[in-house]
Amino acid sequence: MNFGTKFELWYFLNPTFVKPKNVTTNAKKILMKIFTLIICFGIMQTTFGQMTTEKEKPLQTILDKTVDGKKVFGTSFAIKKDTLVWNGASGNLLIDQPYFIASTTKLFTTAIILKLRAESKLSLDDKISKYIDKSILSGLHIYKGKDYSQELTIKHLLSHTSGLPDYFQGKGTSGISLENEITEGNDQFWTFEQAIERTKKIIPLFAPGTKGKANYSDANFQLLGKIIENITHKSYAENCSEFIIYPLGLTKTYLYQDSTDKTPKTLYYKSNELNIPKAMTSFGADGGMVSTSTDMLIFIEAFFTGKLFPSTYIDELQEWNNIFFPMKSGIGIHLFKLPWLFNPTGAVPYFIGHSGLSGALAYYSPKENVFIVGTVNQVAHPDISFKTMIKLTQQIMKK
Repeated sequence: MNFGTKFELWYFLNPTFVKPKNVTTNAKKILMKIFTLIICFGIMQTTFGQMTTEKEKPLQTILDKTVDGKKVFGTSFAIKKDTLVWNGASGNLLIDQPYFIASTTKLFTTAIILKLRAESKLSLDDKISKYIDKSILSGLHIYKGKDYSQELTIKHLLSHTSGLPDYFQGKGTSGISLENEITEGNDQFWTFEQAIERTKKIIPLFAPGTKGKANYSDANFQLLGKIIENITHKSYAENCSEFIIYPLGLTKTYLYQDSTDKTPKTLYYKSNELNIPKAMTSFGADGGMVSTSTDMLIFIEAFFTGKLFPSTYIDELQEWNNIFFPMKSGIGIHLFKLPWLFNPTGAVPYFIGHSGLSGALAYYSPKENVFIVGTVNQVAHPDISFKTMIKLTQQIMKK
């Protein structure tokens, strides 16, 4: 567009200006074309908006129906399929409300371990004795009279094939698990060292790397968190910030470390609020992160698309062992796949990712290219989160 035409357009938009004699009517013609384009674009926007709204309504309805005021009091989910992104919340949760992601934190730990691997700072086959003090490992894994403590590898920890018991859900000498104590309202702090000592008092389930064996253990990720800190000489929180939070621009994601912090939504256990800030500061690398569905959607896509570590690693992580129905454990990730009996038509795709006892989850469906994250914020009924994930995924897959 030359200067003369620009001048005529300026005049047309400023009618109080005295029109020079040499100004033609070209400006009016050009503006008419522009206005036509603007109107057409507006119609396209309106049509697209209506289409988006029509797609969003049933998604929101799913969340609204999930909140029943008995088991679920609030829910927040975000889902992405191809270019369509949707965030929704219902009940006492808002879209931008931070919540505890519990063991979904383990994906952060896995991502950092794989990042360190990419930087040649560790190998998954490394013995953890290379990074953990002997005093901590002493007596950690004694199975049928044999001490396997020095044989444990990073891969064993990531894949839950170490045979170590779970310090949180396992019952020690008292016959009561730490989980039971917490859900009964006995909030308490514990350190890494105390978590490991508690683990030592529970009998291991099998020798490390036993073929076809896996046992979910939070102790595995307590150890991985310590390995990360010992390699980098930085805290786990600093590693999360440096490797994940800052690079991805996550604005409401952080490791929960201050028991007076009231930012995350309080958890529920059955029909009651479960206020356990001391415990939440103690989980660390096995379950202490706080986030939002918006942030988690960014994270889970980055995890599976090579933004945090080489995407070629993803295939290597998919060595599956049964862990608890219908879940299988891979190397740092889980597989959620309904068996044929419950999914005869194959309408529900399989998902890879992780979930937490709080009812939080973050998964990816390679078959449908769907990323989905969210929470039902209910410790007693985390299964509802999976049912919600399935419903949302099936809805967004509809043509």
